[in-house]
Amino acid sequence: MNLIEESFQNKEEKKKKRTTKIILAAIIFVVIIIVGIVSYLMYIKSTVMKLTLDGQANDKLKSLLVFENDGTIYAPIKEIASYFGYDSFNGEYSEKTEQPSKCYVQNQNEVANFELGETKIYKLDLTKKTDSDYEYTYIKNPVKAINGVLYVSAEGLEKAFNISFDYNQEKNAITIYTMPYLYQYYANKILDYGYVELNNEFVNQKAILKDQLVVLKDKDKKQYGVIGVDGSTILEPKYDNITYLVNTGDYLVESNKKVGIMSQNKETKVQIIYDSIELMDSDAGLYVAKKDNKYGVIDVRGNIKIYIENDEIGVDISKFAQNNIKNKYILAGNLIPVRQDKFWGLYDKSGNQVAEYKYDSLGYIASSNKDALNLLVIPSYEVLVACKDKKYTLVNSSGEELFAPTADDIYMTISGGEKHYYITANDKKMDAEEWLNKNGITAKSNSDNNQSQEKQPENNSTKNNTNTNKTKNNTSKDNTSNSTSKNGNQDIEEEEEEEEEPEQTTDEEGNEGEE
Repeated sequence: MNLIEESFQNKEEKKKKRTTKIILAAIIFVVIIIVGIVSYLMYIKSTVMKLTLDGQANDKLKSLLVFENDGTIYAPIKEIASYFGYDSFNGEYSEKTEQPSKCYVQNQNEVANFELGETKIYKLDLTKKTDSDYEYTYIKNPVKAINGVLYVSAEGLEKAFNISFDYNQEKNAITIYTMPYLYQYYANKILDYGYVELNNEFVNQKAILKDQLVVLKDKDKKQYGVIGVDGSTILEPKYDNITYLVNTGDYLVESNKKVGIMSQNKETKVQIIYDSIELMDSDAGLYVAKKDNKYGVIDVRGNIKIYIENDEIGVDISKFAQNNIKNKYILAGNLIPVRQDKFWGLYDKSGNQVAEYKYDSLGYIASSNKDALNLLVIPSYEVLVACKDKKYTLVNSSGEELFAPTADDIYMTISGGEKHYYITANDKKMDAEEWLNKNGITAKSNSDNNQSQEKQPENNSTKNNTNTNKTKNNTSKDNTSNSTSKNGNQDIEEEEEEEEEPEQTTDEEGNEGEE
């Protein structure tokens, strides 16, 4: 090989090495770019919120959520309902309207009612025999409107739709489980814990949302108990039946056809000595207790507030459907109607008797007037209609008669979707709300009612049973009632006289008088 050929060969080898280096550098560069792109995409993906519903990603549901600056998550009630197996409607369940400020959701088991600005959600268990006994739950943030659509917070979603809603800020992920999904999951899991069945009663399924399970140990012996989702024992499997009490988190237990209340800490709150126990009001912490076919009232610790000596507690509110009453046990905000033999008396939520057993009935049942509707309470004024000797009166939330039972009728009408209340006496009719306002009784706003209800548990805890002073209270209250009645009668008579003038004016002045 000559020098020229050798020199040419060396140049070719150097060129190949240089080309190889360039290719390697290019490959490394491309790899770096790819790694960078992948890392960036992973970073972007990690910053995008993830939402799963019953274990499945759901971007449509995620798109409905609204995040406030304070971290509160809101969702449109009607639009989100279908994702949890509910139908949705405008207005209120018990009073069908198209009010945009109210809406309700419903499935085969339950109804939940929402109202703009309210922190109270009324719920009705459709699996129970009655369709008028509502329960309620509170939420921190009120229902709000966004572009004319009602929204509720994540807390409200949990309580209204019976779901588990968890937002992990670190992982930027929302995890939602519906109650039917959780039931099916744990129905299989309890077999590993040595139990044969997970109780499927609707109210008991709600315990799952608090990581507790009502289980059956032995089908033949009907041994019910309560365990944690990890299998730990909460209440031993030795009861004939167990019912979860949603409002308190306690359990109504049955043994030998008697019932009592046990806490999840195994504490006996109410002895197992009653024939039945039914929640009266969760704010006041009161229950209606039945024993030997007589009724009374006890508190959450089993203390007797009204002696168990009555034939009936609570009014049949199905007769007063248009009154939209949600609690048959507490009327006019404070009155507990109690019957002995044929007569009704009234107690307050602290257990004081505020009206003796003297009323033939409570509420007005319309008969002759085709426009009149049955009336039990005028809710905005917290007054109750009571009847004695076929004459009617109004009783305030303290149990005082606003006038003696002299009215012939006290009823309600609905015109143009608005409710109106009237009193008739001596063939004269007057507007009940006008009469109440003239006599210094003002209507209460919803916010006033909510505040009084929210304060009630604290006030109730400081109250003692005052049944022992029943006779003394009756005497002083009756005196007050009589005094009030005299003033009230005078006001009604004056109102009747005032009503005569427009009629005379109408005759003399024609259309102007009618106007």
